[in-house]
Amino acid sequence: MGKSAFCLAALAVLAAVVAEELYSDMFDHINPDDILPNDELRNQYYNCIMDTGPCVTDDQKYMKEHAAEAFATKCRKCTEVQKQNLEKVIGWYTENRPDEWTALMQKLMEDAKKMNISPV
Repeated sequence: MGKSAFCLAALAVLAAVVAEELYSDMFDHINPDDILPNDELRNQYYNCIMDTGPCVTDDQKYMKEHAAEAFATKCRKCTEVQKQNLEKVIGWYTENRPDEWTALMQKLMEDAKKMNISPV
């Protein structure tokens, strides 16, 4: 293999690694500002992720499926909307429910460890 062919092959592999797939944006329209002030709805999402209640909606199930990885990798695969929404959620919980936030962080880190996802 010539030098240029090798370089092209190496660049193709690098591009494949760099172009990591993002999480689906199908639930990006859900606004945490509509959920966080609503105790019943917020607790439903929280309990779903914490395994203390059922995951009722498809978006809750999707969030639970990806929450540990997203948290451990600092949202590396998140869309820009997901990153912004996560910042809102973190801000709200750290300000209003710090004990719940601490418990959630611990749960997500434990789940990530079980899935062999290294924190960033």
